[in-house]
Amino acid sequence: MDALLTSLSGLGPFLLYFAMSIVMLLLFKWLYVLITPYDEWRLIKEDQNLAAAIALVGAFVGFSLAVASAAANSVSLLDFAVWGVVALVAQLLAFAIVRLMFLPKVAERINQGQVSAGAVVGGLSVAVGLLNAACITY
Repeated sequence: MDALLTSLSGLGPFLLYFAMSIVMLLLFKWLYVLITPYDEWRLIKEDQNLAAAIALVGAFVGFSLAVASAAANSVSLLDFAVWGVVALVAQLLAFAIVRLMFLPKVAERINQGQVSAGAVVGGLSVAVGLLNAACITY
């Protein structure tokens, strides 16, 4: 019985960190969809646009990797929140830089359903998330 109680003693912090992670993911989703020049949800739901789905999933996975690293390496809930926001800004900036500097027509291509464009954006989002996550380990 003591072992069970000891195991469950971490339930409170788990719930706080998990809830904050979900809030951060929802905030990221809202901001990401706001900065993209196309409506991912409409493209995915109505048009069954695989390119938009791949790009969006890549963005979610990339951001989640960074948030997971922030959770694993934070010393407090406030520390986690701060680094979660840093990760969010880094991911959004990475998308903006890729779109504006390297792939200026990627938004049009995703809107048209070109899977290769969605794969590039999704893959770059995961790659940036991995780098983001590694940089959060301090």
